[in-house]
Amino acid sequence: MSVVSIETPDHPNVVRVRERLLAGGADPARVGRLRVLPDEVRTAAAAAAALGVEVGQIANSLVFDADGEPLLVLTSGAHRVDTGKVAATIGASSVGRATPEFVRAATGQVIGGVAPVGHPAPLRTLVDRALADFPEIWAAGGIPHAVFPTTFDELVAVTGGTPTDVA
Repeated sequence: MSVVSIETPDHPNVVRVRERLLAGGADPARVGRLRVLPDEVRTAAAAAAALGVEVGQIANSLVFDADGEPLLVLTSGAHRVDTGKVAATIGASSVGRATPEFVRAATGQVIGGVAPVGHPAPLRTLVDRALADFPEIWAAGGIPHAVFPTTFDELVAVTGGTPTDVA
């Protein structure tokens, strides 16, 4: 997979992500580094390989069904979310993987391209504290080809997320 990006399309999801990042106070220089890669990067391993970074630097945007409500968990690509731990943390009776249809309805984006922002309505969001270990992290930009750099503090700020141990 090449690390050379192609022209960033004016895909509505990518445009919306850029707009929400800037409106949320993200550093314009980082937002300007949003890239659309030549190949899809639907997994943390694929994104890390394409970018030449550690898999732990990838912020996976995972949508869960928490008692029928969407819950966005931004987790380090280096580990898996402990859904029992997350359920206990948020006071839900159950937290489970959402269906592709549930994810699309909640985010307007497809699995593998879900960004931390740019959804039709704000989502309750947890941000994995493990991401704070890296000075730069990368997240999806609204489509499976798009990624952007950010920081832990910026990610918490632009999402209104709650820093949480999720693994």
